[in-house]
Amino acid sequence: MLELSFCFLSLAGSPVDILKVLELSEDMEGVSLEAGLCTSRTGREDPDLAFKINKKVQLSAPTKQLFPDSPFPEDFSLMTTVRAVKGSQVFLLSLYDPQGTQQLGLEIGRSPVFLYEDHKGQPTPELYPTFRRINLADGKWHRVAYSVKDQQVTLYLDCVKLETLKLLRGPRAYVSTDGVTVFGTRLLDQDVFEGDIQQLLLVDDPAAAETYCRDFIPDCDAALPYDSIIMDNAADEVSPRPLPRRPHTPTITSGSPQCDRC
Repeated sequence: MLELSFCFLSLAGSPVDILKVLELSEDMEGVSLEAGLCTSRTGREDPDLAFKINKKVQLSAPTKQLFPDSPFPEDFSLMTTVRAVKGSQVFLLSLYDPQGTQQLGLEIGRSPVFLYEDHKGQPTPELYPTFRRINLADGKWHRVAYSVKDQQVTLYLDCVKLETLKLLRGPRAYVSTDGVTVFGTRLLDQDVFEGDIQQLLLVDDPAAAETYCRDFIPDCDAALPYDSIIMDNAADEVSPRPLPRRPHTPTITSGSPQCDRC
């Protein structure tokens, strides 16, 4: 436990662990803990842990909970390790402003869009960066890392720099933290993420995406530097569990931005 925490603190940028903030848990209906990217790692016999989501689970929370003391970073990395159901096409993460406009979206599927729209509505939907000729929902594990810097977004897929596209946003682009963050879908969408997810991180450093496979989730012949799921389960093993409480039932958000934890 101490070693894992030390590795986490030594990283260049402090990650926003989105799954942790949204309190995704195996105690929720339709969610279980399963083996993740690696069934074993150097120095540890146990597998990586990941959340398997096999029902239409959706979580939401005020974006302020992700950024309680700081604005949304202008340049950043958005990174996930995920295995989506084959053939699916869903948004894994969506951020909305108070008026219900989607400002950020991480799509999983074929030819995924990187949805980004600043406070002035730039770029417009027809100019959203689209990474063609790839499929993030082929039933396999993928390490997906986006780097956003200035007017470019770069995709690193499974530790390889894939492509850099234009991100035609304005100067000093601003993403509101006064709205809501939704995991697993978009408002009014019928499709909801199903599959396995091990990490979902946002770091206020555009260089973090390039080193995602080193600093956060390396190959199976290396130790895992950061894993909040393992850290949380280790804490459960040494600490008494709290008294039973009313089950947490995630809600499907529709209409204007709401959240099940507001």
